[in-house]
Amino acid sequence: MPMAAAKALREVARTRRGSWAAVVGRRCLSSGSGGPAAERKEGGGGGAKAVNLFTAVNQALHIALDTDPRAFVFGEDVGFGGVFRCTTGLADRFGKNRVFNTPLCEQGIAGFAIGLAAMGNRAIAEIQFADYIFPAFDQIVNEAAKFRYRSGNEFNCGGLTIRTPYGAVGHGGHYHSQSPEAFFCHVPGLKVVIPRSPREAKGLLLASIRDPNPVVFFEPKWLYRLAVEEVPEEDYMLPLSEAEVIRKGSDITLIGWGAQLAVLKEACEDAAKDGVSCELIDLKTLIPWDKETVEASVKKTGKLLVSHEAPITGGFGAEIAASITERCFQRLEAPVARVCGLDTPFPLVYEPFYMPTKNKVLDAIKSTVNY
Repeated sequence: MPMAAAKALREVARTRRGSWAAVVGRRCLSSGSGGPAAERKEGGGGGAKAVNLFTAVNQALHIALDTDPRAFVFGEDVGFGGVFRCTTGLADRFGKNRVFNTPLCEQGIAGFAIGLAAMGNRAIAEIQFADYIFPAFDQIVNEAAKFRYRSGNEFNCGGLTIRTPYGAVGHGGHYHSQSPEAFFCHVPGLKVVIPRSPREAKGLLLASIRDPNPVVFFEPKWLYRLAVEEVPEEDYMLPLSEAEVIRKGSDITLIGWGAQLAVLKEACEDAAKDGVSCELIDLKTLIPWDKETVEASVKKTGKLLVSHEAPITGGFGAEIAASITERCFQRLEAPVARVCGLDTPFPLVYEPFYMPTKNKVLDAIKSTVNY
């Protein structure tokens, strides 16, 4: 453990030794955000500025640290801004006791984060690439997710948020391109959140940090610099576990999350040229996911297509397909379609063949509508 991390933990222990258990005990499992932060406005209403996604994440981290002295940010290279610059300026403003580098040990990062959160703090840990989250899998799945349950709600690590960039980037190859969200969706006790844009990233990240449950927050690295939109400069949160219908339609429902939403939007526009009306839904939170919004849409359109970058077998699209088939069986007019990554290791030169592209989605839309 680096000296800065050890010093930060000793400082937390010294200032909270007498009260941390009581604080943790009050933070019961909830579907909403805990503490005074829950009273902040959702969506923002003040001035806005056009920024890209990594800048929106940076703004959220600045606000989280500024509004809560219990918040800490740490991970590999975060002290100088990180590989994607998401933590730029944080250490200079808030000091190296609250923003610090860790050893190259994902299991250690997660274990330290769980302990820090269990003491009543907001532990915001960064795993540099989602591909390297697997050494921390045991800590996240067997410790963080079960912490509250195994103690009968006496203790919890609900202040834990793990940020990590996921997905294709055009040249990442086997170890810098994977989408492992489905692994964590199988684990009761965790929330899994994936934003599609800068505005969503800021609001959802602040909501995740302030939620009284551990959250794994996947950031689409393809969009860090590519996605730009107006983002409120103020402090705001967007609700977790609420899907958003971002395009109304009547012929087929399309569902996705993260970077794949941009692909689905293009497919919807091309399908409209052929007279097919697509309803597009951003799931945002994968666990717990908004079944009601999806169900209402599918009962209207009678058809469903799910798309994600992760391999098709065992991907979260399979869970959506199964659940909606159970709920909407008599209203479905065609089998649920899935357009996903291939069941291969993520390739390098063959990435264009692996990806669930616009043309693949468009072909699936046409075949499903014409079933």
